Amino acid sequence: GNVSEFNRREFIKNVAVGGALLGLGGIMVHKPLEALASGNYDIGQCKSVRVKCVSELGWFDTKKLGGQMKAAGGPKTSQWIIPWDPANAAGSCSLVDMESLDGSHHKFLLDTGWSHAYMDECFKREGIDTMLKNGEIEFLFVSHEHLDHFWGLQTVLKYNPEIKIIIPETFYPEGMHLIKGAEFITPGACNRIPHQGKLVQLKIGETNKLYEGCAAVAFDLPIVIRVRGEQSLFFNVKDKGLVCVTGCCHQSILTMADYGQQKIAGGETMHGVYGGLHIAPFGPLNERGEKIVKGMAKYNFKKVACNHCTGLPAVNRMIELGYPVVQGTGSNGSKSNLYVGNGDEVTFG
Repeated sequence: GNVSEFNRREFIKNVAVGGALLGLGGIMVHKPLEALASGNYDIGQCKSVRVKCVSELGWFDTKKLGGQMKAAGGPKTSQWIIPWDPANAAGSCSLVDMESLDGSHHKFLLDTGWSHAYMDECFKREGIDTMLKNGEIEFLFVSHEHLDHFWGLQTVLKYNPEIKIIIPETFYPEGMHLIKGAEFITPGACNRIPHQGKLVQLKIGETNKLYEGCAAVAFDLPIVIRVRGEQSLFFNVKDKGLVCVTGCCHQSILTMADYGQQKIAGGETMHGVYGGLHIAPFGPLNERGEKIVKGMAKYNFKKVACNHCTGLPAVNRMIELGYPVVQGTGSNGSKSNLYVGNGDEVTFG
C-alpha cells in the first residue's frame, strides 16, 4: 500500500507544479478548463486589457516575398526551405497588459517577429528589452509557426532565456528545434540561444484559462507554406464583454468570434478585436474577404483594432460599413494611420 500511496502523492505534487501544468518529458501540456453544465466555459473576468503594437509590419516588400515563395514552388512549399531575403524581414509582435479585477497587472508577449536586428530595434523603442530582463513579461505566447511571428525568437531569449513559452501542439519538428537552438541555412532562420524555461503546448479545440478573465484556444487548420494550427486569446472584460486577440487569425475572425459567443460565458456580448485578421493581406479584397468583413457585423464589436495581415482594402471596407475601426499614428514604419500600427496601443475596458 505504501508504495502506491507514495506514487500518488508524488503524482499529485508534480501535477500541482506551475498551476495546471502536466509534465511530459520537458514539455508541459496545459490542463484545459472543464465546461459548465451549459456547455460554456467560465474563464472569469478581468478589469481591462491593453495591447501595445510592438510591430505589425511582417515584411517590407510584399511583391518580393510573394516572388520568393512562388520561385520555391508556391504556397505548399515548406517555409523552412525557401531562401528568404533577410533584408525584407520585419515581424509581428505585440505586448499584452491585462489588468485583473484586484488591480494587479499581467504582461506577456504575443509573437516574436522575424528579423533579429529589426525586432531588437522595436524592443528597445518600446522598452521590451528591459521588461524581459526584469522578468516583468510572464510568458511568450506564439500564435503560430509562421516566420514573421516566430523566427525572431532569439531576440526574446537574448533578454530572458528562461521565459515560459506557450505554443499550439501542432508545431512541426523544425519549430521545436528552433526553440531548442538551431540554425537553418537556406531560409535564414536561426536561434543561437537555446530556450531554458518551461515549454507549454496547448491542445487543439480546448479552452485554456491563463488568468482570471483570459483564455487561449488553439484552432487546427492547414496554413500556407506548411504551417499548421493557430492559437488565439479571449479576454472577458467586466461590464464590456469578450475581446478577441489574434496573431493572424488564419481560422478567420468569424470562426473565432463564434467560438467565443457559443462556448465562453459572457460571450453573448462581443466587445472588441485586436490583431491580424488575414483579410486581403496581399492585395484587393476578394469574395472570401468580403464575406468575412460583412460577417463581422453580427458581433457588433465596439472596437476593431486590426493590423498586420489585415490589408488596407479590408480596413477601408470596414470603415465604409461603419465599423468602429481604431486608428493609429502611421509612424515607425507602419504604412497608414487607418489602423493600430507600430508603437500604437489600444485599451479595452
